[in-house]
Amino acid sequence: MNRTTYLCAIPLLHHQMQEYPPLIDPYNRRITSLRISVTQRCNLNCIYCHHEGEVTHAHAHREITRDTITALVRAALAHGVEKIKFTGGEPLCRSDFVDIVAELPALKEVSVTTNGTLLSRYAHDLAEAGLNRVNVSLDTLRSDRYQQITGGGSDALDSVLNGVCAAVDAGLTPVKLNMVLLSGINDDEIWDLIDFARSNRDVILQIIELMDFTGICENADMGAVEDALRARASEIITRQMHRRRKYMIDGAEVELVRPIDNSLFCANCNRLRVTSDGKLKGCLLSNDNLISISGASEEEMHVLLERSVAMRKPYYSRV
Repeated sequence: MNRTTYLCAIPLLHHQMQEYPPLIDPYNRRITSLRISVTQRCNLNCIYCHHEGEVTHAHAHREITRDTITALVRAALAHGVEKIKFTGGEPLCRSDFVDIVAELPALKEVSVTTNGTLLSRYAHDLAEAGLNRVNVSLDTLRSDRYQQITGGGSDALDSVLNGVCAAVDAGLTPVKLNMVLLSGINDDEIWDLIDFARSNRDVILQIIELMDFTGICENADMGAVEDALRARASEIITRQMHRRRKYMIDGAEVELVRPIDNSLFCANCNRLRVTSDGKLKGCLLSNDNLISISGASEEEMHVLLERSVAMRKPYYSRV
């Protein structure tokens, strides 16, 4: 069932929904986006994975249900939430992920972050279901390094590259490639990835500073990377969200994501997270004050959303 068919079956359409007050936390940050982890299952084992800040996998089999997701999103929409991003684990490991997307109400944007290995199989179905865009993890273009970083098999990188092509073909654009910069491992491939992004105008490269919780390598010199990008850029655009800079380099669009020691990253955060087992989570790096939403009705979701947002606190204010 695609989203258009689903919406026709719902008597309470978006323009008929009761309006609720916007979700604004004590630091005057308005929530306009939900980041929903739908599973902790994954077919890879990336060395830098932070599991969306979830500290235990003891209940990995307890996955948030489709009904809970739909009720949450419909309630959040009434409070002004415009965007949904699905994450995991690997969201495409859920056999019902296409149905999850199809059952959502109409939103400004629905996207997913995926490792891309299964994307060629589902890209067109996801586009038909109402998905707008994908982020694909791609840290290297070298097969041996891909295996080192992700634990994937010898053909895994080819599957990801095929998935990127399928996503572009299905119109899930712009496809954003997430390159986590790993010092001494892939930091010599920045320009190779930029060239790859340049080869298709529907592809954007995001170079992401490592959030290292396990000591896998030293942090790369992001200042030096930024200087190199600035030197070659014909245009530099600063996004409002997190004050990120985008560099236009000979037809390639490159965005630098620097969350470490960046108070603006927190100050402009407009996102509320949802754990894979169905709990509202105010911050990636905080696990206090989690609020369970499993089994809650759409009406109950309003209260739970407001309660969670009222407890949000920027991580940088804690350190």
